[in-house]
Amino acid sequence: MPVDGERSWPDPTEWTGKIYSEGWRTAEGGTSPVIEPATGEPLAQVGVASPADVERASAGAARAAPDWAAVPASDRADVLTRAGHALREHSEVVRAWIVRESGGVPAKGDYEITAGLDQLRHAIGLASQPLGEVLAPRVPGGASLAWRVPLGVVGVITTWNAPLLFAMRALAPALALGNAVLLKPDPLTPVSGGVLVAELFREAGLPEGVLHVLPGDAATGCAVAADRHVAMVSFTGSTAVGREVARIAGEGLKRVSLELGGKNSIVVLEDADVEAAAAAGAMSSFGYQGQACVAAGRHVVHADVVEAYTEALVRQARALPVGDPRIEGMALGPVISERQAARIERIVNESVAAGARALTGGRREGLFYPPTVLDRVDRSMPAFHEEIFGPVAPVVPFRGEDEAVEIANDTAYGLTAAVHSRSVPRATALAQRLRTGMVHINDVSAKDAANAPFGGLGLSGNASRIGGTASLEQFTQWRWLTAPGRL
Repeated sequence: MPVDGERSWPDPTEWTGKIYSEGWRTAEGGTSPVIEPATGEPLAQVGVASPADVERASAGAARAAPDWAAVPASDRADVLTRAGHALREHSEVVRAWIVRESGGVPAKGDYEITAGLDQLRHAIGLASQPLGEVLAPRVPGGASLAWRVPLGVVGVITTWNAPLLFAMRALAPALALGNAVLLKPDPLTPVSGGVLVAELFREAGLPEGVLHVLPGDAATGCAVAADRHVAMVSFTGSTAVGREVARIAGEGLKRVSLELGGKNSIVVLEDADVEAAAAAGAMSSFGYQGQACVAAGRHVVHADVVEAYTEALVRQARALPVGDPRIEGMALGPVISERQAARIERIVNESVAAGARALTGGRREGLFYPPTVLDRVDRSMPAFHEEIFGPVAPVVPFRGEDEAVEIANDTAYGLTAAVHSRSVPRATALAQRLRTGMVHINDVSAKDAANAPFGGLGLSGNASRIGGTASLEQFTQWRWLTAPGRL
């Protein structure tokens, strides 16, 4: 196995070219290579789950789900605890796969591991939450109860930019609450988002058949969304693909949780700490090459401080070395694919042709795109409207708070935002006018927490949330029971 760290886990002779469905098995859909973005070298081969593989796996999950739901919550929590221990034990291997498979720097791998552990810990607590209510009976002396029960089989379809975290974010609460899961990792990151997850839970003692890991392309994801045994689909990815998942799942009247894209703003008022705001802006736009739904896609800055802010942002950008993420000291690695690099290049070039200025960056070398600051950005430009998903910071000036709100809200997305001001009450008042599912004061736009309801509005999602008690709502359903006498 061509990754750093110990070579014995997971055993490549078991999983190479296979899918995980009641053990590692040959896939009917053949195999697919895993390519390292930084070098273009092949890292591994994984199996590709065909629609027939998905159907077989879902039937197995449906058989396993009732027994898993009947396991005491404390015992389910023990499995997740052991999965956390396994993740810590194998963290070097997990980090190496995240770095080489997704192009993130080691700190990004460490973040995913830490955040994944947080998701497991919070899910463990969900398993023991109160799950029901005693209702007033309509019949004297009778009983009326309502409680939450597992959905049965949950489909989890994840994307490549945080493969381990996004798998754990849905998988951990779904399992803790008694569901079986079909996990379809992204074809660009099927090992860190799938193979390793299967091995962690196998090592933790999860009963066979409760978790199936089905790498594959769009056909695999469509099969998961359409499968008759799947009661709910949790999808993280682009808005375009999310629409298709929602359409397919909707035909089966399934519950769908969509966490999609964003065109997020950092609003900097004239009384802000400019250096601190620029540092937060740089982290929000350039972290993991800007490849995050919560990345800052606009820096909406008061005209009185826009020059100072832009100068500070340029200094931040120029201080970030770009290269192979395995090389010590690199701050940014490659973007994930040629397709994504070409998209970033198009948006920047078209915006510059329309009058924007690239104050730094703006030219790529292969898949390596440098941190880029664009100023003189206005509403006619692609950099203003389109989700770039790259390390690009468009700066848009404003004069008054009403104009700042108008600019920030001029988007069909509505995921997250940040507001910077030395007056927290003032920043909070402005934040409440922004049409986003999340907003952060004097901080980055790119935040996540296992105990917080994560999600957005508009093209950023379907108003569903995941995380915190929202996961309890997503991965269970109500059942009502009445009886004419005492139970």
